[in-house]
Amino acid sequence: MKIKEVNCIFQQPWWLESVAPNAWDAVEVKRNGDLIARMPYAITRKNGLKLLTMPKLTQTLGPWLTLSTAKYAKQLGQQKDLMTSLISQLPHYDYFCQNFHYSVTNWLPFYWKGFHQTSYYTYCLDRLDDLEKVWSESQENIRTDIRKARKQVTVRTDLGVDDFLCVNALTFKRQGKPLPYSSKLVQRLDTACLEYQARKIFFAEDIQGRIHAAIYIVWDENSAYYLMGGADPELRNSGATSLLMWEAIQFAATVTKKFDFEGSMIESVERFFRAFGARQIPYFQVTDMSRRMKLLKTGKEMLRFLTGFGQ
Repeated sequence: MKIKEVNCIFQQPWWLESVAPNAWDAVEVKRNGDLIARMPYAITRKNGLKLLTMPKLTQTLGPWLTLSTAKYAKQLGQQKDLMTSLISQLPHYDYFCQNFHYSVTNWLPFYWKGFHQTSYYTYCLDRLDDLEKVWSESQENIRTDIRKARKQVTVRTDLGVDDFLCVNALTFKRQGKPLPYSSKLVQRLDTACLEYQARKIFFAEDIQGRIHAAIYIVWDENSAYYLMGGADPELRNSGATSLLMWEAIQFAATVTKKFDFEGSMIESVERFFRAFGARQIPYFQVTDMSRRMKLLKTGKEMLRFLTGFGQ
């Protein structure tokens, strides 16, 4: 099911059912039968604890509030009332953690209810209606990589998700890590994205048939999002990833308004995204813990301090 009361694609019911089947819900506020506030959440259980957290491959959730035309001071009061109502309807939990979409700039009602906040950053191209300007505002090293890659690879969009996963796994293998999500989850999400015409996969292939890199983007009417990517570590110097990102940006300009790189707190990744001329935008990670969870956390930290266990 697709609804209009969302800040981003990740809050869509069809998306949540794909990444957290039968393990999500949403609290809502209605007025005269109209939905005016909504906050979805995913539910997991671990060691007897109930966690309301972010599903895999889901960048942001948080509250959606209907737009208000009231004066600014009145808007803040409305936001307080709506967010307080959403919070009061949440089920009991031991741990809550959500990334709010960057369009949510007021988390104060959550603070007043005992939640905590950490700022993170994404990078976003706010306008895709002038690609010449986007190109000119990218850094020279990105443009050089794109020109270099064009001489070595061609871009394909006719391969499927299984081909993508093979390339995606190479990046994590180079780091000595397994994929952070199951292939079954990605395939289930891919099926839903295809149904809602909301994804495209880009591959860079050379004349020998070797795939240098691949990226996976999704979009709604407001923004495209870089969701996943991968590259062959033996072919990393071809500039293919830069080329694919530029191709994805150009494609996004035909279907939506913005391009969100989804950010990263990893320095090297942040440097790459920033080089496309994207604007740095903060977003909130909002958390809360039950008394039981706080006691468990304190006990675990004390055990580590006294014994070194878990370090």
